[in-house]
Amino acid sequence: MRIAIIGGGLTGLTLAYYLQKAGVAYDLFEASDRAGGNLLSPQQAGGYQLEAGPNSLLLSSELQELLHELDLDGHIQEAAAVSQQRYVLRGGRYQVLPGSPPALLASRFFSLKTKLGLLRELLRRPAPPVPGETIAGFFERHFGAEVVDYAVNPFVAGIYAGDPRELLLSLTFPQLAALEQQHGSVLRGFAATQKGKGGRRRTITLRGGVQALTDALAARLTHYHPGQTVTGINQTAHQQYALATSGSQPAVLPYSHLALALPAYAAAELLSPLHPAAAEALAAVRYPPMTLVYSAYDRAAVTHPLAGFGALNPKVEGTYSAGAIWTSSLFPDRVPAGQVLFTSFVGGAQFARQAQEPEAAQLAAVHQELSRLYGIVGEPRWQGRYYWPRSVPQFDQHLAAARAALAPLAAHGIVAVANWQAGVSVPDCVRYARQLSGELAQGEAAR
Repeated sequence: MRIAIIGGGLTGLTLAYYLQKAGVAYDLFEASDRAGGNLLSPQQAGGYQLEAGPNSLLLSSELQELLHELDLDGHIQEAAAVSQQRYVLRGGRYQVLPGSPPALLASRFFSLKTKLGLLRELLRRPAPPVPGETIAGFFERHFGAEVVDYAVNPFVAGIYAGDPRELLLSLTFPQLAALEQQHGSVLRGFAATQKGKGGRRRTITLRGGVQALTDALAARLTHYHPGQTVTGINQTAHQQYALATSGSQPAVLPYSHLALALPAYAAAELLSPLHPAAAEALAAVRYPPMTLVYSAYDRAAVTHPLAGFGALNPKVEGTYSAGAIWTSSLFPDRVPAGQVLFTSFVGGAQFARQAQEPEAAQLAAVHQELSRLYGIVGEPRWQGRYYWPRSVPQFDQHLAAARAALAPLAAHGIVAVANWQAGVSVPDCVRYARQLSGELAQGEAAR
C-alpha cells in the first residue's frame, strides 16, 4: 500500500501525520509553497496579528492530543473569559444572546409567543426525521420563525457562511434529528445528554496564529512535496494510480489509494477523465465568496464595551456585513496597546453581492456600519481585508449528492479527506483525518 494525498491543507497534513505514525507509505502533494490551506495567519505591519481562516479553535480531545504531540502545548492561548458572551443585532441594537433555555425565558430577547412555544416544545413526542429537511425547517417546526430569524440564521451565517433555508439538517446537525427521534423534544433530549458532562469546550488560539498548527504538521512530515501540482491521474494495471505533476520531482511510485484533500471543485477536475459522473456531482458543490475586513480603532473612540466574542447580524436586520468578531476582546495581544480590532465578515451565501465589491467600497461600508452600531467616533487607525473567492462549502443537497457519488469510488481506492467531507471546523477535520488514517492502516495490516 502506498497512498497519494493530494492537497496540503489541514486534513491532508493530518492524514499524512497519522499515516506516518502508523508506518504506512504516503506522498503528500501540495500545489502551493505554503502548507495549511484555509488556516492562514498573516501578520500585518503595525502589530496586528490577523486570521484569514478560523479565528479561534474549540479544543476537542483529539485536537488537544495532536497539539501535545506536536509540542504546541506552550503555544496554546486561552480566550478571555468574556468570550462566552455572544451578541446579536435586534432592532438596530446589539443584545446578548441567552446562552441557555432558562436564561432565554428570563430575558427579553424573544417575544412572549416564542417563549410559550419553547415551553410547548418540551411536550413534543418522538418523531421520525423529515427527509431532506433544512436547518430552518427543523427549527421552525420546533421553535418558530422568530428563533430562525434571530438565532439560527445568524449562527449558520457565521459558522457555514450559509443560508439555513438551504443547508440540510442531516449534514450539519444530525445529532438534533437523533434527539427528536429519541426524545421528541430537542430541549429535553439536550438536557438528558448533557448530564454529567462538563461545560463548554475551551476556546483557544495558538501564539503566532492558528497556522502554527499546520506549520508544525508540515515540519514533521518526511514525504511532503510542496510546490507540486497534480495535473492528472492515470489508472494503471492492478487498480493502481500514476500521477502527473507540474513539479520538478516526478511522482515516486504507482499508488494503491488516492486521498483527495481538495475542495470539491478541484477534486472534480482531477476525477473527470476517470469518473465523469462523480466529477460532475463534485463540481456542483457551492462555495460562496467571503471577504474578511479588519478594522482597528483607538479604544477611546469606541463607546461599546465589547465584552464578548463578537456580534452577529441577522439577515432580517438589513446590514452590510454578517457580523464581526471582537478580536482584541478575545486575544488582547493581537493588537497594539490602546486599540481594538474588529474582524468583519462580508459575504457568504446570504451576502454574496457585498463580498464581490471593490476593496475601497467594502472598507468604507464596513467602517460606516461599525461606526453606527458601536458608537465609534473618527476614522480607523488601520483597515485591511482578505478575500476568498470560494469560502466554505455549502452543506446542502448538492453536497449530499457529491458525497453519494463519491462513496462507490472507495472500492477503487479513492477517498475524500477535505472539509466538505469531514466538516468545516478544525476539530472535525482532525477527527476525520485521524479516523481515516486508522482505517487505511488497518486495511494494510490485514493484507
